[in-house]
Amino acid sequence: MARNDSPDHELEQRLREHFSEEARDLRAPDDLWDRLEGRLGPQQEPRFAFWRRAIAFTATRDWVPAAAAAVVVVAVAIGVWAFVGNLGGDDGGITPIAAPASTPTPAATAAPTTAATEAATEAAAATPAATRAAATPAPTAAPDPATRATPPPAPTQAATPEPTPAPTAAPRQTATPVATAAPTVAPTPTAAPTATGTPTPAVVAAPTAEPKAEAPAAPPIQADAATGDGTTEEPAAGDAMPPAEAAMPEEPGEAAMPEESRPAPKQEPQQPPDTTFQDYGRTPFTETSTDAVSTFSLDTDRTSYFLALTWARNGYTVEPDSVRAEEWINAFDYGYAPPGDDRSFAITSDVVAHPLEGDRHLARVAFQAPELSDSTPLNVTLVLDASGSMDYGNRVAIAREAAETIRQSLGSRDRIAVVHFTTDVIHAYTVEHSAPDDPSVARSIANLWPHASTNVQAGLNLGVRLADAARRDRPEAFNYIILMSDGVANVDATNPFAILESAADTDSSNPLRLITIGVGIENYNDYLLEQLAQHGNGWYRYLDDTTQARETFSRQNWLALSTPFADQTRAQVTWDPALVRAWRIVGYENRITPDHTFEQDRKEFAELPSGASTTVFYELVLHEGARDRSSTLGSVALRWVDPASGASRSQSASVSGHTGASFGGGDRYLRLGAIVGLAADRYSALSPQVEGAAVDYAGIHGDLVALGTELGALEAGLGSLQAYADFRFLLKRLTAAAEELAPASGYTR
Repeated sequence: MARNDSPDHELEQRLREHFSEEARDLRAPDDLWDRLEGRLGPQQEPRFAFWRRAIAFTATRDWVPAAAAAVVVVAVAIGVWAFVGNLGGDDGGITPIAAPASTPTPAATAAPTTAATEAATEAAAATPAATRAAATPAPTAAPDPATRATPPPAPTQAATPEPTPAPTAAPRQTATPVATAAPTVAPTPTAAPTATGTPTPAVVAAPTAEPKAEAPAAPPIQADAATGDGTTEEPAAGDAMPPAEAAMPEEPGEAAMPEESRPAPKQEPQQPPDTTFQDYGRTPFTETSTDAVSTFSLDTDRTSYFLALTWARNGYTVEPDSVRAEEWINAFDYGYAPPGDDRSFAITSDVVAHPLEGDRHLARVAFQAPELSDSTPLNVTLVLDASGSMDYGNRVAIAREAAETIRQSLGSRDRIAVVHFTTDVIHAYTVEHSAPDDPSVARSIANLWPHASTNVQAGLNLGVRLADAARRDRPEAFNYIILMSDGVANVDATNPFAILESAADTDSSNPLRLITIGVGIENYNDYLLEQLAQHGNGWYRYLDDTTQARETFSRQNWLALSTPFADQTRAQVTWDPALVRAWRIVGYENRITPDHTFEQDRKEFAELPSGASTTVFYELVLHEGARDRSSTLGSVALRWVDPASGASRSQSASVSGHTGASFGGGDRYLRLGAIVGLAADRYSALSPQVEGAAVDYAGIHGDLVALGTELGALEAGLGSLQAYADFRFLLKRLTAAAEELAPASGYTR
């Protein structure tokens, strides 16, 4: 079959001009194209890319009177088929339109034109309120009342994942780099240690991206006659729910082709468009004679790392502003020993020589929470983004999979509610807190479709109201609000602090914990999702595919993630000025707080779930007399709030180690964490803290090269871990990106 993957831009422009001048108020239903495709046949998919966009464009317009709307949509459908038919010179069975759309055609030989016209006319008649009541589409099968009463299962992935080639070095920085593929072995991310309490030495890693699984066609949206709000039309009594489409199969023979013989991947832009990150800068060295105290919120987020890994796997250059070193460090499991009881942390510290700076040292301070077995019931409120931007890639499939996995992970004593939002809340799919096996919950999750704009404020406002009502009904339960979105808020409040103020939680004794789950690459707002979680007493995760969604929220992981050990957790390290001349924390820039806040219980301090570990590295400049000896360089104190009782708790320990210890002779996990943290810290410096300020590109590149050498020395001990391979791949990409920015040496080759 002849293929035409390139849109006709002239024809697209003419369509846009026509709709803007002649059909200004036209609005086609969201699922019109799927109706056309279903009748024209799936084999036409490669040609429909442009026409899908053309029809989607009409969906942004309001309706003109019903008669004009029907005529215009029918004309578009006829034009679609005429265009496709005329392109099918070698397709044998496809011919241009030769008869009016109304000409009867025998059932056995019905032309696709008639089917397309019927679908367009049916869609046009189904949308205006006056016409919708009279329109009665012919069902394909007799309705079964028993079937209608049963909610459809969540869509499943049907395609076999494509093989992923081994990682390659980063492309040189040009306008259109060649996209490189992910490492071959699919990693297995772990959100928390196992329920047995045994520390797992394996390192957390992001899974390889899956092929896209397309979501089913969306149900039509109608304007609420009373309020004008966008609400989703409930299926009529005889309507069957739209089936899930299978993912596109591989091209024939591609899986068996040698890697070097496969077609070159499509050229991609250097960075995804419309992404929002916040540059928090880098903390400088501080003289202990000026300030010897470092205060910060503990952190177990790791989204920054997995975002970077996803970007690199898709051939993009990692955005330096997206790099938060503490989230890279805490993406890995270092196998810390658990504490001796379930009421305190295990605190460990080490000191080694600096791998990059001969006159400096590194100190590591680590905090390990205990594994808890908690039977406290849960109130979970899912707030699902159903806006149009969720149509990119497989975002809806990921969010739906995560939501359904959470539902299935809940127990009989737990309760769950669901909220969908676009330009406003879609009230037809709102479900107040119910048992996890309530059919209305599963049905609401299965009906997550992308529609109009993104009003995160409206979704969270309703989510907070439902969660607060459940908290009053069940005060003994823990309360979680889980926002799944790409973060692209564009209606009402779009600032995270304004959104949180609108959806304020006024009960600090039994707080609502806001978890944010990010999906997508381009058109993605990391800043909003990260800040909502940090200041909403929760945590932030990123999901790249449906497999990761299932694993992150599997029952075992979810039981750990939803069992808080410490609320409002913060640490304070005090250095001994007699031994430490200057210090600098690696990362944690947006989690550093004034020293006096350490005594205060504040919502923006981190919640740590059962079994969580947190690691922090400091770069130190020691006095001469403090070198080559065992020393206590300072002390660390912890404060947190017990989630069950609300009581404030504290703990302290010394920060000590042998200052003569070499980096190469240190614990392999200590070395790995230091390499990860320093690589992230140095790479983030590619963004100047002050506009126009000089950046030491050559120095950054040199540091990344040296860290790559240190990472290679860990091959024997950690090379079998998927996370080691992932980070090695990512570090090569970072190094190549920095090399592109480094000035030339001036020598001939």
